[in-house]
Amino acid sequence: MLFLFVMIRQPHNSTPLYSSAASDVYKRQSQPSLSETVKELEQEIGLQIFMRSNRGIIITPEGEEFLGYARQVIDQYGILKARYVEKQRKEKFSVSMQHYTFAVKAFVETVKKAGMDSYEFAANETTTYDVMENVRNFKSEIGVLYLNDFNEQVLMKIIREKGLEFEELFACDTYVYLWSGHPLAGQSVISMEELDEYPCLSFDQGRNSSLYLAEEMKSTYDYKRLIKANDRATLLNFMIGLNAYTLCSGIICEELNGSDYMAIPLKETEKMRIGYVKRKGASISHIGQIYIEELKKYKEKIM
Repeated sequence: MLFLFVMIRQPHNSTPLYSSAASDVYKRQSQPSLSETVKELEQEIGLQIFMRSNRGIIITPEGEEFLGYARQVIDQYGILKARYVEKQRKEKFSVSMQHYTFAVKAFVETVKKAGMDSYEFAANETTTYDVMENVRNFKSEIGVLYLNDFNEQVLMKIIREKGLEFEELFACDTYVYLWSGHPLAGQSVISMEELDEYPCLSFDQGRNSSLYLAEEMKSTYDYKRLIKANDRATLLNFMIGLNAYTLCSGIICEELNGSDYMAIPLKETEKMRIGYVKRKGASISHIGQIYIEELKKYKEKIM
């Protein structure tokens, strides 16, 4: 029954998440049979999973939460079946993160150190809200983000409400990130006033957009020119094409972004406290511990 519920919720054009057997069961079900199965499940758990209308059905908030737990049960079943029935063992690990190159680099090193022939890992660069939501819904074990004096009260409230906890890794100052050909690239320090005539780049936070969820520092500043995008490569192109900039932690990875970019201290600096969220009380897997240790190494590289 759980298999059918998850398959119903899965987009029709997406790659199957679960076994071919589950997909076959789903395909053999007629529409009336699927509807009856869902009704039986709703009665059994005492929740309304879907809202029905003449225009179709949508999943309820309670249904979304139930879906997260259902996926976990099915994933655990798959692990047990693979290990003890099919005699296979594939290590899984997933992390969600704000758009940090050092978090991506730490993931790369984790994959190398895991030293496994068979694994299924995932790295999700996404919005601040979805970093927390992915951990809550068991899509990711760990979520990397930052707190500061401005957003801490709001983010910690969301973190607690989602049954998560925040662990700080290190604190750093605010830097201006721009390309080496930028007119201000030769300065040792840059002020917000000097940046006014250049476009500021910001990662789009989508449907949950809020100043408190911004990935960049100084989110309340009255920028004369502001460009939003949801892809790091696009922002890097804008830096070169438009002499644009963004505000960051100053921890840069030339191995991933190249040597054409630099971080220069911001005069009006503020502290960023970078860390990770995990489900409250949950133990970290072996792979997760390797990843956290890789993240901690960047404390030594703070500018």
